[in-house]
Amino acid sequence: MNINWYPGHMTKAKKMITENLKLVDLVVEILDARIPYSSRNPDFKELFSNKLQIIVLNKADLADPVTTEKWRKYYDKIDTPVILVDSKSGFGMRDFLNSVNKVMRDKFEKDRAKGMKRRPVKVMVCGIPNSGKSTFINKLTGCSAARTGNRPGVTKDKQWIKINPDIFLLDTPGVLWPKFDDDLVAINLALTHAIKDEILDSERLCIKLIDFLLKKYPENLMGRYNLIDINKDSHEILKDICENRKFLIPGGGPDIQKAASTVLDEFRKGQIGTISLEEPDDF
Repeated sequence: MNINWYPGHMTKAKKMITENLKLVDLVVEILDARIPYSSRNPDFKELFSNKLQIIVLNKADLADPVTTEKWRKYYDKIDTPVILVDSKSGFGMRDFLNSVNKVMRDKFEKDRAKGMKRRPVKVMVCGIPNSGKSTFINKLTGCSAARTGNRPGVTKDKQWIKINPDIFLLDTPGVLWPKFDDDLVAINLALTHAIKDEILDSERLCIKLIDFLLKKYPENLMGRYNLIDINKDSHEILKDICENRKFLIPGGGPDIQKAASTVLDEFRKGQIGTISLEEPDDF
């Protein structure tokens, strides 16, 4: 697949993150709980290597809870603080604030020993497009402090946001990396809408999703689309979905494009069920 693209605004965004890193005490990476590996920007690993970090697995309500627990244990094993969050409902927000205080505790103690007054913690929040980063920040503040949208690339400018007297967040634009060498990563990013739909063909992408669901979540697929027989090719299953949903083009043939777009949309909304696309052992 080898998708090679890099919108100009992402170059500027990465530069802004790099330049402002010295201003913050802590970096929070917002990952999509359905794809914790694929949604973690590899460029950030070296960039943030000397900073305290917290991982937030956002959209936990959409992910398979059994698989999410495996990811939590994985991060525990490598001594990386991880918090499970559903930004829309507010689940995990208090845990996040407690984690910030816990991670910063040593620094607070050192400052106190020097006779310094405790100052607000400055936190940089980073993530790929459509990871739910802005929704996460808005839930923390209780208002629309960060712009949100249902398309990648909505947050564009640097902005400091006061969460409470002790914590200030620096919101940053969503940033992907220049080249996707791993087909699976590219597909997972497209399935979760981190990559704009125009980049990859929706029918091809939907077939990849159906292939995966047949292997890992066949009951979800059958139940959502009233499928009786799934022992067939994914293309045939997509045609069955057209028939069951009455997705037809003039003349009576299956409207494959509409079916593909519908399946992708319903997956992204969690209507097919709680589904994780990858596990720690996959990598």
